[in-house]
Parts: sequence; structure tokens; C-alpha cells
Amino acid sequence: MRLGAALVTLLFLGGCIPRPTPPGPPTPPPSLGQRVVPPPPVTVEARAFGLSGPAQQGALLSGTAPVGTALLLLDGKPVRFASDGRFIIGFGRDAPPAAMLEARLQDGRLLRITIAVAPRHWDISSLPTLYQGTTPSPAFEKIRAAERAQIDAAKAVNADSDGWRQKFEWPATGRISTMFGSQRIYAQGVAGAPHGGLDIARVVGGPVLEGAPARAPADGVIVLAADHPFSLEGNLVMIDHGFGLISALMHLQRIDVKVGDHVGRGQPIGLIGRTGRATGPHLHWGVTWNDVRIDPILLVGPMPAS
Repeated sequence: MRLGAALVTLLFLGGCIPRPTPPGPPTPPPSLGQRVVPPPPVTVEARAFGLSGPAQQGALLSGTAPVGTALLLLDGKPVRFASDGRFIIGFGRDAPPAAMLEARLQDGRLLRITIAVAPRHWDISSLPTLYQGTTPSPAFEKIRAAERAQIDAAKAVNADSDGWRQKFEWPATGRISTMFGSQRIYAQGVAGAPHGGLDIARVVGGPVLEGAPARAPADGVIVLAADHPFSLEGNLVMIDHGFGLISALMHLQRIDVKVGDHVGRGQPIGLIGRTGRATGPHLHWGVTWNDVRIDPILLVGPMPAS
């Protein structure tokens, strides 16, 4: 009896012995989980970015990123820069009065400048008795969608060219019949789309422009050579000058280049015509930087004498 009681007592006491608590997750080192706060942005002088050219609506500027730049931003959007730091930025026709250019350095610092973008006055024509036009038909919209897809694909090529570093030349000489940014206001105050390039037409009393050569304004790669006249642009050639800078030459009578060709500044790419939506022979020259429309005349200066 005493042995049995002892065993019962021992079992009872053993059931009261506390079991060891299982180990919990390891305590993180003090450095883990702590938020690293980057240094505050530093406003610097404009010369830190080496900007060249007047900052105004429709302009293209060039610059050099500060040494040690890992990321370049214009109004929060990345800007490509070369191994030597060179870059270009553009401002559209209706660009706001201020833009912010920032450089994130490899050591975490953020340098920034505010660029004052000067406004410009545009040629606005009031046509109160003229209606804008009819609504496009579904058939036209289908054709136009396919053409736009080709144009968008060409812009996305991102060809390897240093033409963006060059001084641009006029692709043809003649009278400028329609300036960049001009706009028509139709009946009932309906505003037409601003003109996205400039039109070069024949000089009154001068040589006939139709059939004259259209030339590459700078080095580049052909990213679109239309195999048929587009509904609006007619026979269209697009030249990628690199770093998002693209020239479009429209209404050509004939195209003498093909996609993938490398062309040099001044090289003929076709003949001037009146294809597409054109009321007469002329060359439309449009320039874009990352889909921002740039005024070509700010790249080349005044039209030389024909």
C-alpha cells in the first residue's frame, strides 16, 4: 500500500511540473526594420545640369546630368541620359509655366532645379461660319486605327542613333505656309487640334516644290516608311534620331528609303508631294520627343533663302 501511494504521489507531482515554453521567433537586430530616411532634396543652381537653349513652349533643351547621377527625372518621369551624362528634354505647345528636373545620385542625394518655361503666342484663326467637319465613318476609324498602330510601333523602336546630338538642318526650303502651334476656332467655338509641325510650301514665283527632294534633318534610323499613303499623312517617313527624338516627313510623292536604313543629315529620303490630306504640294515636318511635340523651327533657326 505504501509503495502504491508513493507511486500515485510521484505521478501527481510529475503532472504539476511546468513544461518548458517553446522558443519564439528570434529578436531582430536593432538595425533591421528601421526605416532609412533619405536626405532631403537639395535645390541647386541651373548650371549644375548644364542646360542649353531657351526654356519655352515647344522647345528642346540639352544638358549634362551631375556626376554620380543614377536616375534623372523631369516632373517625375525618367529621362534617358548617355554615358557622358548628356540628355535632352522637351516642352510641348501647352507646357505649364514651371517644370522640375531632378537627379538622384548614387549616394542617395536628390538634386533639383525648377525650370521656368516661357509662354509663346500662337497663330489662332477664328472661322465662325465654318464648321469643323463631319463625324468620321466606322470604316475610316478602322483604317485610321491600323495606321495609328504602325505609327505607335515606330515610336517604340528606340533606335540607336546619335542624331539627337547634332545641329538640325531644314529638310526642304520654301515658304512656311503653316507654323507649329497654329490653331483654328470653328463655328460655335469648337477648337480644332493645334498644328503639330510646320508646312513648307513652294515660293510664289519660285521653283515648283512638288517632286523636289525631302532630306533627313539629322542622322537617324528609318523606323517607318509607309508602304501605302496613309489617310492623313499620305506617304510617311519617320526617322528616329535617338533618345526619343523623332522626325516625321509627310505627304511625300515617293519614298526612297526602307525601315532599318541608317540615313545621314541632308540625305534625300524621298520626293515632296501632295498625298494624304493635302490641298496642294507641301512637306509637313513634325518632331516629337517622347510623344511631346516640338517646334521644328527652334531646332534649325530661320528658313534660309530658297
